[in-house]
Amino acid sequence: MPSIQERIQASNGTLDLSDLELTEIPKEVFQLTDLGHLNLSNNQLTCLPPEIGQLQSLTSLYLRDNRLTCLPPEIGQLQSLTSLDLSNNQLTCLPPEIGQLQSLTSLYLYNNQLADLPPEIGQLQSLNWLDLSYNYLSVLPPEIGQLQALGIINLYNNCLSVLPPEIGHLQSLAALYLGDNPLTCLPPEIGQLRSLAVLYLGDNRLPCLPPEIGAAPGADWSGPQ
Repeated sequence: MPSIQERIQASNGTLDLSDLELTEIPKEVFQLTDLGHLNLSNNQLTCLPPEIGQLQSLTSLYLRDNRLTCLPPEIGQLQSLTSLDLSNNQLTCLPPEIGQLQSLTSLYLYNNQLADLPPEIGQLQSLNWLDLSYNYLSVLPPEIGQLQALGIINLYNNCLSVLPPEIGHLQSLAALYLGDNPLTCLPPEIGQLRSLAVLYLGDNRLPCLPPEIGAAPGADWSGPQ
């Protein structure tokens, strides 16, 4: 198996440093300014250094299965990033600078400890896929409705009791997963989701559905029986 240094020296736009029990990112990585793909999954990283912002050619960054508790503001300097995987970490918050990732199309935050989202999340105008399942979200910011490119959002297993009316602004949304939350009602604006094809509502506390839900043509929903 190649050593870490051999992997770094042999990188040609792509660097795989996954499954190496790393506790910190080797400093040599931050000199690879032409790096497009970086995989640091399944290590023991607890933080990212500010130098991560130097990798401005990155289009994909995989950090799943680590021990990250926060992200540095410099994450917002990765303007070319299209895919960011932070699943299975210990993140309690996201920095406002996350909103600077204007090229981001996929953001995976499955199984963290997020209790809220920064309003700047609404600035991710290219975002198509957002996975926030298995967190501790009790509310969504109204700015969530600004994600006009969003096609799929997974909010399964959170602490949501209500949704903001702005959810109805997501005109590109095709799939909305809301299972296993303490939802007691849905806003009427959910009927404005004209592109919605899948709406999952299982394991909630909904006594009934708003009549407006019938305005979402073609929606295949699972809800209270």
